[in-house]
Amino acid sequence: MSDRPTMRTITQDSFGGPEVLHLAQVPRPEPLPTEVLVRVCSAGVNPVDWKTRSGGGMAGVLGDPPFTVGWDVSGVVEEVGFGVHTVEVGDEVYGMPWFPRQAGAYGEYVTAPARQFARKPAALDHDHAAAVPLAALTAWQSLVDAAGVEAGQRVLVHAAAGGVGHFAVQFAKHLGAHVIGTARAAKHDWLRSLGADELVDYTKERFEDVVRDVDVVVDLVGDEHDRTSTRSLRTLRRGGTLIAVPSGVSPDLVEAARAQGVRASGFLVEPDGAALARIGGLVDAGAVTVEVEDVLPLAEAAEAHRRGEEGRTRGKLVLRVAS
Repeated sequence: MSDRPTMRTITQDSFGGPEVLHLAQVPRPEPLPTEVLVRVCSAGVNPVDWKTRSGGGMAGVLGDPPFTVGWDVSGVVEEVGFGVHTVEVGDEVYGMPWFPRQAGAYGEYVTAPARQFARKPAALDHDHAAAVPLAALTAWQSLVDAAGVEAGQRVLVHAAAGGVGHFAVQFAKHLGAHVIGTARAAKHDWLRSLGADELVDYTKERFEDVVRDVDVVVDLVGDEHDRTSTRSLRTLRRGGTLIAVPSGVSPDLVEAARAQGVRASGFLVEPDGAALARIGGLVDAGAVTVEVEDVLPLAEAAEAHRRGEEGRTRGKLVLRVAS
């Protein structure tokens, strides 16, 4: 029998609802050259996690179960492989390793290339740091890399109160944009405190009836929900850009955008330690805040998925892996 150390992880043996998630004991991974072994303190929970669990999301990349979902990690470097110079044993780090391949963040240890991590912001504990990587990188890369947002532009963020949305509001404001968000009225005061200039309660009015002359739309809802991406085309000025995050863009949407003189683009986030270092600097400077609605123990991953799928979370849900 192998004497290799083991660890607790959340795994699943089939696709399905939250009930397929269960605790298991598996061999602890070992870092290859240029990789680090990170002892996970906390793991963020994201929509891609429960979509993948049920057979959507990144299931096509991971293949059939068993596998472990989760990509948001905050923890401590336990071991470094040959060639690692950016971090040392004992450093507190955070990251979104391996996406869209399996990272196994819902477990006590992960291994990944050192440069997919950055030092954890000093202002955050591990629970809040784990809420940052995937959501913040999605917002940052959408606005900066995909859309090239500039000061003075008008940016519309759908689902502004969610995990990605509340970062997108803050980053767009940091970039000098005029920020418009869609969210339920109960979350408007909070979003204004994050920098939103205008807010639309999507339960009371159609956003395309009241929002005009937008340069960039960051759509975190998608056409699968009430054709949000298609309706967003009406809000864009000529030459504007729609970034459709959750469901991508169909050929019909691309053609409709082209006919209107705007651009529609899909998006998928990438691991980016350098961007996380920059985001961490904004957090430590007090320019960006991180909202965590609740922290649950690792063993309650199924409950975290149930709550997340309800679509009412303010900010993020987090699993505490290490006490």
